Amino acid sequence: CTLDSEVALRVGGDFFFDPQPGDSPVNLVLIAGGVGINPLFSILLHIADLHGYQEGKGNRHKLGTAKLYYSAKNTNELLFKKNILGLMKAFPGKITCCFHVTQQHSQICKELQPHITGK
Repeated sequence: CTLDSEVALRVGGDFFFDPQPGDSPVNLVLIAGGVGINPLFSILLHIADLHGYQEGKGNRHKLGTAKLYYSAKNTNELLFKKNILGLMKAFPGKITCCFHVTQQHSQICKELQPHITGK
């Protein structure tokens, strides 16, 4: 976001992302902690499906980018981390993620290091 950008926030409850063909593209920022990743991971999978469909068949969906910020105590508690890294590789620049760990005491694997912030 830039200064004076319009931002919509939604916390808890039932929420979803279901863009329709012809909708203006939006850039999503998804923020999750711990097991709160579950619904947001579903949204990421949906975005990946739409990007894949868009590239393969030229559908009418106009998609922006999706950036996930995901925090947990340590890398062992980052659910779906390998799947998320796979989505980032499959759709570079379209799906990105920044993992944050708060109580990591062991070495972080090389695959995750570029995407990890925190202790």
